[in-house]
Amino acid sequence: MKMQSLSIVVPAKKCINNCKFCVSKTNDSEYENFINSNNLYFDLYFKQYKERMEYARDNGCNSVMLTGDCEPQQNRQFLMLFGIMNKELGKPFRNIEMQTTGTLLTDDYLYFLRHHVGVTTISLSVSSLSDIQNNRIVSPARDIKLKSLISRIKKYQFTLRLSINLSNYTFAHDNYNELFKKLKDEFKADQLTFRVLYDSGTDKPEDLWVRNNKISDDFIGNLNSYIKEKGRFLEKLEFGADRYSVMGMSVVLDDDCMSTSGKDVLKYTILRPNAKLYTKWDDKGSLLF
Repeated sequence: MKMQSLSIVVPAKKCINNCKFCVSKTNDSEYENFINSNNLYFDLYFKQYKERMEYARDNGCNSVMLTGDCEPQQNRQFLMLFGIMNKELGKPFRNIEMQTTGTLLTDDYLYFLRHHVGVTTISLSVSSLSDIQNNRIVSPARDIKLKSLISRIKKYQFTLRLSINLSNYTFAHDNYNELFKKLKDEFKADQLTFRVLYDSGTDKPEDLWVRNNKISDDFIGNLNSYIKEKGRFLEKLEFGADRYSVMGMSVVLDDDCMSTSGKDVLKYTILRPNAKLYTKWDDKGSLLF
């Protein structure tokens, strides 16, 4: 089975953010962290971890996404190890992305990510174009000033993808032409992913927040129509989503962020800190290798 992307779960004890819709908080972590220098068998797990990375490469995977139940930048030591492991592969990953809200990303940290870890794309998770509202939803360790952060990301020549979490707080209006111009001119996006928020079906605060603040189906339908009418179709991605070019930006509408539907191509595989590969975020039974 072909794999499109490898999601690397960066280990951390607790996320420094407190996102109101965070799907990670609806599931308790059950995976031990073997990738740390204090582990007696570190050399064994280091080798095992690299083998899983190579397995993904052998099955057609060309992209890595640094992500997890926390902000990846919380664990600099792990990111340093990942950079070393990747360089030691017979065929290193060239396309390395990082999913983050951007909190704590200083100039020095961005330099480290670009030149040591090899990150090429920052996938910036945005819940509102208003800094005040975005910070209310994310509750970061330090307030995020989006335009200032984006300026620093651009300074180090990262590709910038805005991963926009769709809720009633995301946009102040539904003038799609004006919205896309704003995302291009003011927020300097190279790529856009509009993400429909995931509801795992529990009565936990995160799922209730998603239900109570879900953006309307009409907005999503009209957004999809605008993308198709105004954009140029580029290709169908391997996991099924269509990719368009709108105003010179790559645009994808993702309505299956947890990859819940069955397909012949894996949207991603997930490499956990226990040095094993899985195909689902919320099911230990999805162990692959």
